[in-house]
Amino acid sequence: LTARLSTDFDAFSKAGGAAISRVLISSEDSAAQNLPAKVILPDHEAEGAADFTAVLDQALLKTHDVLQNARPKSLVLVFSQWTPEELAANLATSSAEIARQRGLAVYTLNSKAVAESLVGAEPENKQVMENVLGHLAFLRLYAGTACTEAKLIKTARALFGDEIAGLDAVKVVARLWAGIFQVPISAAPPADAQDAPAKALKSFEFNAVELESFRGLEAGDQESAALGSWRDAAKNIIFREAYSVPRQDTLDATQQNPALRPDLEDRTYLVTCSVNRRLTPLSYDRNVFHLEFDTAGTGLQYAIGEALGVHGWNDVDEVKDFCSWYGLDPSAVVTLPVPSANRGPGYRQTRTVFQALQQQVDIFGRPPKSFYSALAEHAKSKEHRLALRFIGAAEGSATFKKLSEVDTVTFADVLKQYDSCRPDFATLCELVGDIKPRHYSIASSQAAVGDRVDLLVVTVDWVTPSGSPRFGQCTRYLAALKPGQKVTVSIKPSVMKLPPDNMQPIIMAGLGTGAAPFRAFIQHRAWLKSQNIPIGPLIYYFGSRHRSQEYLYGEELEAYIAEGVITHAGFAFSRDQKQKIYIQHKMLEDGETLAAMLGGKAEGALGKGVFYLCGPTWPVPDVYEALIGALTQYAGFTRERAAEYLEELKEEERYVLERYLVSI
Repeated sequence: LTARLSTDFDAFSKAGGAAISRVLISSEDSAAQNLPAKVILPDHEAEGAADFTAVLDQALLKTHDVLQNARPKSLVLVFSQWTPEELAANLATSSAEIARQRGLAVYTLNSKAVAESLVGAEPENKQVMENVLGHLAFLRLYAGTACTEAKLIKTARALFGDEIAGLDAVKVVARLWAGIFQVPISAAPPADAQDAPAKALKSFEFNAVELESFRGLEAGDQESAALGSWRDAAKNIIFREAYSVPRQDTLDATQQNPALRPDLEDRTYLVTCSVNRRLTPLSYDRNVFHLEFDTAGTGLQYAIGEALGVHGWNDVDEVKDFCSWYGLDPSAVVTLPVPSANRGPGYRQTRTVFQALQQQVDIFGRPPKSFYSALAEHAKSKEHRLALRFIGAAEGSATFKKLSEVDTVTFADVLKQYDSCRPDFATLCELVGDIKPRHYSIASSQAAVGDRVDLLVVTVDWVTPSGSPRFGQCTRYLAALKPGQKVTVSIKPSVMKLPPDNMQPIIMAGLGTGAAPFRAFIQHRAWLKSQNIPIGPLIYYFGSRHRSQEYLYGEELEAYIAEGVITHAGFAFSRDQKQKIYIQHKMLEDGETLAAMLGGKAEGALGKGVFYLCGPTWPVPDVYEALIGALTQYAGFTRERAAEYLEELKEEERYVLERYLVSI
């Protein structure tokens, strides 16, 4: 056999460019040996010619025609940080249609997470492990059923030796084997006259000999953070094409603004806060508030049930205090690299130290175990160095757990406790990492509200055992928003989707702010009704502590009940009476109705109801038991059959749970 590699570069269809590689494996006497690679694997083949397609950048799924070259019944592997369900939701409509029509087997591997679980966050070892995992994933999938775990271990040892980055090949293969998931490509949803036309995907074009020449890298440049001067900022602005990403004024509203958080992989949007209204009384100990953001002109589109990723900022006063304590000049300039996976190597962003700590560096977040080990190398005190190494080691697990879960210490707290550790600011940025977005279920239907997106949020605050107050980073940021303020957001798909048939019954159970996606569901059904489109029954269960204090969107709900959009409601206010009443109690009262809608006793679509639960994890077992009871008492199921039936409903996406701990 012989193998050939041919790589083309497209410098313009994506910020940072894209590389398209063709790997051809053929016998030495094959006639294909004399043909150019692009002839055998052309760019635009009607039926596709590739036996295996690998997508290394998950963002391309939304923008580029990545599956056009895949042969029918062939394999596709996407390296992605999304779950299989999220990946399916992010797949462009036309790509999903190609996958369905051609019977493609689409798999995903989160190589970054698997590599980090094996070798930690140290960049060099992590990169080596990611490459190995990619190689083995190809062999695992391409060999099909002939590839057993034992055979893959044997192959890995032959290729890489008995140890890979210091780990037994058996462990590496086992983690890889468990990390590959098939992506569910569901049937195409029925076309809706109100749906916007699908956005045309870009094709890859050969227009550059290499991409490195577009980066503006100079000899000695390092892909790491570095303190600099205002000259660096001026240079990046004046010579934008060489040192930064394309100008914003060359893009339309539907394209990513490259200057808006270029460090993020997600497509981001800059929206404007228009409403921030508290829903609970000032005297109540929980601040539950309603937010509205104006999205006009941003190109932001979202589906029912999706989540809004909020890229929150750190508190101004806390940032100033940290700068003063650490001896940092807030107005000094720091140059931060943009990860090459996002924009390509060589891209950088320049900002002040204050901006970096306020908007990007997660200095008030909770440190992982690896941070203690990494910080130990910067300790001038032997006592501090040994203590940090202990916490970062396996023997220090109990201490780390107490610090993380009981004391809830932050990166800043650790630095203050072990104050002999003073890494320079550029190193500190790399040790700490970036603020991650917090995701909140969207509480609106875009069809009903237009250029707007709504959220329902509760502030998170607590006191540590030492008496120090703590605040959720993002809920604190959101609670302080004023109308007119700009917020960076992104969209995350969700398992909470409306059923394909508008006549199917919807049964929703929401606790507290778990009501958010159901407000969107109800809004959408109300909008359909206003368009004279027939809709099925809608049952809404809602639970909180007190009706007078936490009856969220109560006036809206009463109006929807009066209009017949909500056909039945079960409100459980647990502390308004001596005996606590929860939503499962309301469900038990409606067991016959639930059994008819979920158990197929009703005719047609009315017997194909969908049950949704959104809220904290604790009520799930009780809600499950209420459904089991309804099916056994009124649908004639045994308990075992009822349990199996709920599992079947899960597979059919008719029993959907959106559980959360707390987003802070």
